[in-house]
Order: sequence, then structure tokens, then C-alpha cells
Amino acid sequence: MMALRLRYLVLLGVLLLGACTVPWKTPPTTTPPGTPEETTKPGRPGPIPVRPLNVKAECRINDEAGLTGALTLNITEAKVNAFAATVNIPKHGTCRFALKDFSQTKTLPIVELSQTKGNCIVRVWEQGERVTVAFSRCEKQCTGGAFSWLLPIIHDRRDGTCA
Repeated sequence: MMALRLRYLVLLGVLLLGACTVPWKTPPTTTPPGTPEETTKPGRPGPIPVRPLNVKAECRINDEAGLTGALTLNITEAKVNAFAATVNIPKHGTCRFALKDFSQTKTLPIVELSQTKGNCIVRVWEQGERVTVAFSRCEKQCTGGAFSWLLPIIHDRRDGTCA
């Protein structure tokens, strides 16, 4: 009886030890360059380039959730010449931004605007063909609880649209 218990304990120990081992790794499969699988994958935008930002955008924002708005942006050699944004978020309020309320505080690699009488910061950067306008600590620029729902505005240089 004691020998049978000892066998079960040894067997249990071996099974537990086996469960802790790392499974064999199979080598990753590689697809040759130019195959359909490789060409259909969307590329990542890559790092933010360290060069003066140049962008001119005037676009409207409309999405499936009913969010609407507009963006006017003109930056030449990392100097902001024009900036205005309005975003209407249904059932939550509206956020409004105008260059007259901000001063430019940074140029490279991200353009930064700081509110002259407040804490709001607007950052603008490019990655590939996309220019992103992001908002931080801008609750006072919005009515209701709209700031909690405010996402960055992304301008696509290829077709001039904003989302």
C-alpha cells in the first residue's frame, strides 16, 4: 500500500514538473517579399521626424457617431500662422480653440501651443501623411462634459480630410 502511494506521488511530481516546461518553439514562417500577404498589411506611420512642420489644412469633421466640427491650420517652418478648431460632440457639448488664446511654446519635433490664460495645451505633429492635433488640460475650452469625449483631430494630407 505504501509503495503504491509512493508511485502515485512520484508520478504526480513528474507530471507537475512536465507541466512547467517550456514548449518547443516552431520557427516563424516567413513570406517572401512582394507576396499578397505582405503588400496588403497597412504600414505603421513610423517615428516623428525632427524637421520643421509645414502644413496647411482646412477641413470639416463628420463621423458616424454624429461628431461634427472644423479645423483651420497653417504652419510654416514650425511657426503657427493660423489655428482654429471647433468640435461638436452630440449630447456632451462643444469645444472651441482659436490661435488668439494661445502662444507658441515649442517648435521641434512637436509644435506646441499653450493657452495664455489657462492650462490648455495643443500639440501638433506629423507621422507619415497624417498630421495630428491633440488637446491636453483643455476643459475650459469646452461646454458641458465635451472635453472628456474630445479625441485628437487627424488631418490626412493625401486627401485633405479630417477625422
